[in-house]
Amino acid sequence: MRTATATAAAVTTTLLGAGAAAVAVGRYAADAALRPEPGRPLPGGPRLSVHSTAPGRVTLTRSLASLRPGTYGLVAPGVHAVVGPVISDADHYPDTVVRQLLAVSHGTLGPGTRVALTPQVYLGDPRTALGLDHADVDIPGELGALPAWFVPAARDTWVITVHGLGSSREHPMVVMPFLNRHQLPVLDLGYRGDLGAPAPPDGLGHLGESEWRDLDAAIRYAVRYGARRVVLHGWSTGAAMALHAAERSALADRISGLVLDSPVLDWHTTLRGLAAARGTPAVVLPLAVRAAEGRAGLRADRRPPGADPGALRVPVLIFHGPDDALAPWGPSRRLAAARPDLVTLHTVHGAGHGAMWNADPAGYEEALRRFLTPLM
Repeated sequence: MRTATATAAAVTTTLLGAGAAAVAVGRYAADAALRPEPGRPLPGGPRLSVHSTAPGRVTLTRSLASLRPGTYGLVAPGVHAVVGPVISDADHYPDTVVRQLLAVSHGTLGPGTRVALTPQVYLGDPRTALGLDHADVDIPGELGALPAWFVPAARDTWVITVHGLGSSREHPMVVMPFLNRHQLPVLDLGYRGDLGAPAPPDGLGHLGESEWRDLDAAIRYAVRYGARRVVLHGWSTGAAMALHAAERSALADRISGLVLDSPVLDWHTTLRGLAAARGTPAVVLPLAVRAAEGRAGLRADRRPPGADPGALRVPVLIFHGPDDALAPWGPSRRLAAARPDLVTLHTVHGAGHGAMWNADPAGYEEALRRFLTPLM
């Protein structure tokens, strides 16, 4: 007969084994959440089927995503297209929606193609995508040379753009025509983990906590080559990088303003969303989040960006809204409420993470114009 001691030992071994397995799964999920995937759409968005195409229009599976207002990229393996607003008076079946088809920039968009919406509208570089002259430059960073595009213009206030999760330096091209029309030079940064940039030492992203130093290098580059002031325009984790730079950079006095699009101000919620979107079972999500915070160095003693509203010294424009499932807009609202003297919150409805421009390009650019005019 089995003794009580033996039974307890067996139960303890089983529990330890299960616990070790859970920790291993949590660590794996943490790595999946933090692994940089520049240029690939964030996981978790619905895949839509192309039902048909016609000149200037495409019919897609009806969903909350395909009904979003505005202008988006449409991506599949080997395919990139640009779609505009929903055509409300077009004939369609109840389970479909018809949108404007503005361009097919790569590949073929045919019936049956499984696609996803992305905020990244343009492919290529500023010259091929927008007809804007630019220079490919290398910025000296602490890990090595960082690739960037520089689009020259007449003013001595430069805008440094920095992309976020699930995108690349092609994403900020959505605002380049606007900035160029207002004669603002643009330095569009590729940072650690991006194509052509040094890899992070641990192979993981840190939600801006370490990446901000690459943005700091871009500020130094801009000042060295003629910028009297810089405006930092960041999306997602790029917005977190901008806040860190404003608080920590030795050249913070050269920063005249911050534009934050879908800022990641709540590490815990964003990591949970990333882990869940990459298929982490709900039962190990808490372990995954704790493991990710530890792996990324996002410890309790490290304050997330924007945690101290009193530290802000320059005007801030935040684009954010209630439909962002990855970076909740509650912290943006609290930051704006705490510093109404410096922070303006432009609320965008119906926009997913990093897609505030996409949902309302005209409204976004008008808010940006009003914010930038006194900073030029």
